[in-house]
Amino acid sequence: MSELASFHLNLHTAVKARLDIVADHAFRDRDSSAHLEALKSAAARLDSLVATLPAATDPTLRHYLERQSYTKALSWLEAALLE
Repeated sequence: MSELASFHLNLHTAVKARLDIVADHAFRDRDSSAHLEALKSAAARLDSLVATLPAATDPTLRHYLERQSYTKALSWLEAALLE
């Protein structure tokens, strides 16, 4: 696996984790404080990866991530990982 593909895989995992936490309404309703902490943690991990995007990052993916269009970024990453 190339370094860029490995980065894409890590980024995919981070984007999916953030989206999953946002969508977990049962967790939020059950323990809003823990949900918020989990969301902060997932967001920090994703922000860290976005801050270190390789220069070779596709401009469309960069745009999605910078605009926090995470559903679009996830779709882009899934398509890229299938190639």
